[in-house]
Amino acid sequence: MFSQMVDDILIQIGLVLLVVVTFLFIHSVPQKVLANLRLRLKSKSGIQSKRHFVLGAQLLAQARSASSKSSAASLSKQALDEADKAIALDPKDAAAHILKALALDVQGFKTSALDAIDVALSPLCRKSLVDAERGDALLKRAEIKMSMNRPARLDSVIEDLTLAVKLSPENAKAFCSLGECYEEKKMTEEAKKAYEEALKLHPRFAAAKEALDRLGPS
Repeated sequence: MFSQMVDDILIQIGLVLLVVVTFLFIHSVPQKVLANLRLRLKSKSGIQSKRHFVLGAQLLAQARSASSKSSAASLSKQALDEADKAIALDPKDAAAHILKALALDVQGFKTSALDAIDVALSPLCRKSLVDAERGDALLKRAEIKMSMNRPARLDSVIEDLTLAVKLSPENAKAFCSLGECYEEKKMTEEAKKAYEEALKLHPRFAAAKEALDRLGPS
């Protein structure tokens, strides 16, 4: 009888352990498997996104150096398609949105290009950019705004460029563009300082040198 009791206890213990193991499997193991699967899928989609980005960047470079407008238009459209594919796979990657903005800009779609670069600089995406890259993106946004010939945007352009030179202090082009904006606003001394900074970084920067010659000595 004692041995029967022992057998019953062992069976009960075995059933309890089986229940515990089953519970852990149901509530823990699948979650870990799904988590690992999500990470693998995310990594895979990230790699695919980068491939589309690289191909798009190559197509955009070809579009910019194309000998005919039709070739440039075709290549820039292909670059735009690759940018959209990259965004679909990784919508938080600012680089793909910037590529899209550049491709749209080449095609002359200024408003759409501005919208795309706004997304790149939004809180959703800008964390994927280091300071220098963010500074370059701000410079590009400023250039797009300036190309739209809207005087009302000038203060916004200056705001972008002021932040751009803080984030990317070795960007001579950003300093020169800032000087141009100050000059347009008749802020001569501020313009001179910006041009001087551009020349410090690139002593042969013709646009900055010509501007300083035009404005005269400080």
